[in-house]
Amino acid sequence: MQGKVRLPKSLRQKPSRTALRRSYQGVVLVSVLVLAPMTWAWLSSSGHRAIAEDAGWLARVPETQVALVLGAGLYGTQPTPMLARRLDIAADLYRAGKVRALLLSGDNSRKEYDEPTAMRDYLRARGVPDAVMVLDYAGFDTWDSCVRARKVFGAERVTVVTQEFHIPRAVALCRTAGLRAFGAGDDSARRWPSATYFLAAREVFATAKAFADAMVLNSDPVFPGPREVSLTRILGQPGAPGA
Repeated sequence: MQGKVRLPKSLRQKPSRTALRRSYQGVVLVSVLVLAPMTWAWLSSSGHRAIAEDAGWLARVPETQVALVLGAGLYGTQPTPMLARRLDIAADLYRAGKVRALLLSGDNSRKEYDEPTAMRDYLRARGVPDAVMVLDYAGFDTWDSCVRARKVFGAERVTVVTQEFHIPRAVALCRTAGLRAFGAGDDSARRWPSATYFLAAREVFATAKAFADAMVLNSDPVFPGPREVSLTRILGQPGAPGA
């Protein structure tokens, strides 16, 4: 008869209380690191959000100086469906007298990719006058767009326009950047559920980065200046909300 196979002592020992405690502390730490930024975004934006598919949403949006429309990608030279929806919401805000100007903030880091111009052309084709549109070619991410809206373009009160899953982070960042911000968004899950769920899951990591940029590093945008006066000229016109 063969003898019993004995496991090494290290495999037969039960985990010590210290090891279990450290494992538990590690799980708690990871949970805090994940949940703290999301909690910050939701609390910072609480009471400052409206969804365009909800009945009476326009009535809940306060008058502000400008709709800050954040870029969301292009198909060639045309806005993606999600970006087009953001632009439609911004046009609704303008026509309802909720904003006087539209600040179109997107990526133009290379010559062949120009989000702000595509955004302007889309709105122009739908009757929004060029005279109320201002283009920010260096809105490379949400934090940059918010900081530049205040420091470069001189905005003080904005309605930031994006999708519902992005509103908490966008509003939190704009408010941290010194803007009095409200968020108006599109419930994209009704039209594009798969893409929305993927992007909503990505928000966990994006919000962690945003929290670090805004609350820990207080980082400057990629291109912090120079000062632009086109928006302040529009807002100086009589009847401009917040002028």
